[in-house]
Amino acid sequence: MRQRVVVTGLGVISPVGNDISTFWNALKSGRTGIGRIRRFDAEGMGLPVTIAGECEDCVPEDMGPKELRRRDRYTLFALCAADQAWHQSGLNIDSLDPERCGVVLGSGIGGLETIEEQHRIFMEKGPARISPLMIPKLLSNMAAGEVAIRLGLQGPNKAVVTACASGAQSIAEAANNIWCGQADVMLAGGAEASVVPFGIAGFAAIKALSRRNNEPERASRPFDLDRDGFVCGEGAGLIVLESEEHAKARGADIICEFIGYGETCDAYHIVAPRPDGSGAASAMRIALKSASMSSDEVDYFNTHGTSTPHNDVSECQALRSVFGESMPLINSTKSMIGHLLGAAGAVEAIVCAKTIQDGVIHPSINYETPDPECPVNIVTGEARQQPVRVAMSNSLGFGGHNASIILRQYE
Repeated sequence: MRQRVVVTGLGVISPVGNDISTFWNALKSGRTGIGRIRRFDAEGMGLPVTIAGECEDCVPEDMGPKELRRRDRYTLFALCAADQAWHQSGLNIDSLDPERCGVVLGSGIGGLETIEEQHRIFMEKGPARISPLMIPKLLSNMAAGEVAIRLGLQGPNKAVVTACASGAQSIAEAANNIWCGQADVMLAGGAEASVVPFGIAGFAAIKALSRRNNEPERASRPFDLDRDGFVCGEGAGLIVLESEEHAKARGADIICEFIGYGETCDAYHIVAPRPDGSGAASAMRIALKSASMSSDEVDYFNTHGTSTPHNDVSECQALRSVFGESMPLINSTKSMIGHLLGAAGAVEAIVCAKTIQDGVIHPSINYETPDPECPVNIVTGEARQQPVRVAMSNSLGFGGHNASIILRQYE
């Protein structure tokens, strides 16, 4: 029998707040973090998209300017979220076996700001002016390594890079390390900082982004008939997973339990989902089987819900296929914070944990005109007070990567 895996710490950096309390209160109140891009002059650069879900800058309190320059922004997001989660868990590395504590931290892109910055230097000033820190700063695994160095975690360490499924799959990989007996404690999640000119231009070029530049607060509208693309967001989400035995032995406050996951590949197209949602549906069924439960036991579903025309229809097809007429209450966190790419699944797992803990389902905003192709049982308007025992979440990435995870109230 595999060990039970519990959640004991949460940390978040997001467009609506850089701590769990601020983040969660914003979501419950339906407050958006999407607006005009502030960090650079998107309009002056001629970018067709000038809106995003930006984070307020955050830095570890003990880092000075020199140390900050040595790290890409996505790594700084990860370090700040990791500090929060580790602090909430109450863990102290001095009382742990460091080789039994690890990190799985994914990113869809990694240090995109570093790539953009160093390419500009290369073109303008030549190869001799490239920073020797360029490669370490841009690597997609560097956040995982940096978190381990900062906290002294010498156990399993890896980065999952599966586009928008990275955060969810990182949590699943971390749970596997505990289930397999390779670790007692794992920090897991995702980080992304792709709101840079290069990133916005790239996503705009494939017509994935909303062009609702004059109404940024209304741009992300998952499952609404008038949706026109996703809004790029940034941030990080980290959670602490422990074996139940380890958490109970130290008297930890247990937030919820991680009980199952499923992963599949559409094997269909590099960016488009299978129209019938069959790949996502398979991942959801595998997750339910992994958790030894039936679909009617799921109380709440945090959808991938990107606000793109094709993704929302495909995900709805998957939900109808798995749940039939008994679809649980759903929402989309991306309606307020945009799409955090490789961090999205981790941040949405945190939403599931808080939903279970507080018995509150946050609303989806901007759902004004139902789409006949997206029949969903969506929470809108105000937050819904309702006990939630089992929460499920989808993360569906470019390349056809599908991941579904399930959290349950700890009993």
